[in-house]
Amino acid sequence: MAEPLIAAPATAGRSWETAPSPAVLVDDDGIVLGLNDAARALFPEARQGLPLRHGTAPWLAEAHRDGVTGIVRGVAGDRAWAASSIPHDGVVTWWLADETDTEAARELVRQERQRVAFLTDASAALLSSLNVERCIEVAAQLAAEHLAGAAVVLAPPVQGAHPAASCVRGGAVTLSRLVIEPADLPGLDEALRGFPPVPSRWLDPGAAPSWILPDGFGPATSLVVTPLPGHGVPAGALILLRTGDQAAFTDQEEIFARLFAARAGAAISAARMFAHQASTTETLMRELLPPRLEQLGGVDFAGRYRPAWDEDRIGGDFYDVHSAVDTAGYESLAVLGDVCGKGLEAAVLTGKIRTTLRALLPIAEDHHRLLSLLNTTLASREDGRFVTLALASARREGDAVRLRVTCAGHPPPLVARSDGTVEEVDTGGSLIGVLPEIRTTSAEVLLAPGESCLMYTDGIVEAKGGPLGDEMFGEERLHAAMAECADLAADAVAERIQMLATQWIGGRAHDDMAVLVITAPRKPRRPGTR
Repeated sequence: MAEPLIAAPATAGRSWETAPSPAVLVDDDGIVLGLNDAARALFPEARQGLPLRHGTAPWLAEAHRDGVTGIVRGVAGDRAWAASSIPHDGVVTWWLADETDTEAARELVRQERQRVAFLTDASAALLSSLNVERCIEVAAQLAAEHLAGAAVVLAPPVQGAHPAASCVRGGAVTLSRLVIEPADLPGLDEALRGFPPVPSRWLDPGAAPSWILPDGFGPATSLVVTPLPGHGVPAGALILLRTGDQAAFTDQEEIFARLFAARAGAAISAARMFAHQASTTETLMRELLPPRLEQLGGVDFAGRYRPAWDEDRIGGDFYDVHSAVDTAGYESLAVLGDVCGKGLEAAVLTGKIRTTLRALLPIAEDHHRLLSLLNTTLASREDGRFVTLALASARREGDAVRLRVTCAGHPPPLVARSDGTVEEVDTGGSLIGVLPEIRTTSAEVLLAPGESCLMYTDGIVEAKGGPLGDEMFGEERLHAAMAECADLAADAVAERIQMLATQWIGGRAHDDMAVLVITAPRKPRRPGTR
């Protein structure tokens, strides 16, 4: 702004008369003693000898009356002014400087700061949820409160209907699914396809279809249709409406609406992408997670699994039980495996191995052949990963269960007899995926009613814990735990072994842990017997 002249008439002669800034000379009683040419032009009704309040701006007269020093601001005519009081020789000269352009610039800066603050807050609100419906709801509410009298957010169609959220300023958001023809509203079809918006001045609010008008809003007098840009594909469209005495949208307001729409579209698109990824992950997870086990072919099966990193839910240990593939023998194949590594990479290989084993089920009766074919498949990989496996073909024979067990680089299973003794199954073999040829030794086990066979991964016996946290759970503790599992159901055995290992490690780091239990069901007791 221009600096007001500080010279008083008594010291500047008559030069103040032609000064470009208005100047008014006033005595202590508020009587005007003189005005220069610029002041007379600004205050044409002001006169020398009259009180300052006659013909000048009220804010200037009040400032003089109250003895204000420094600068005061107000409006005179259609301009904004800053007035400075200069006392001299018992009178005061009020110099006025035109601040209209400065004030306009200040207002623009203030508005811009408000808009930046709004966009910042809006981005935070929009990104606070990764739920698509919630993002659409927040976008509609923010747009109605800050950009227009009402707003509609329209998402791309899902199964023939557009998810939509509409809101009137000060009201609640209404969610709906609209079966519409976008071409009925000029610019909407283009916006939904991500094309640049049509200027509002080209749109006829009177031709807008009734579905865009929220209940109780009234006829639209001005509207804006702008796309919601997404990540690669459009996220939808934003419709802004005004009615009644609300001013039409200006070019600047439309530009600002597009800035908001860009943030809203990015948030909605991110939420939609997260929902898609979550759905995909859940589908894949169902294939990677161990199955729920139960009785099959008169044999009880149960399993427990705990990954090295609980938040991953998956890892390198796995188990499966496949129903009878030999129609003559009615054998079910139980598989327990431990893939080298942990986390997602191990889980991916786990999934491939499980799929391969499923494809090899027609030859499941021949454990060595099945493992050899799997070994050939894995040995061709370049990442050097391998797997250890334990197979058990189970078949019900009267009240007992007969098992054929084969291990390949895996700890041999344990059998808990009904008298409390624990036996280690005499089976062993080579790692799968390391050498071109493998060797295996199979063994047969007969389980009497109530007896169980435990297949486990090394994460159980190698789990470190104890008083100092550096002692392994070990085979001795595992044998002792199994000795206490005589006559327990398969699910109870699996739960007990997993619980003891978990208690042993406490909150410490550990490897993947998995157990698979095969049990010959106990005979039903006759009434009155113990």
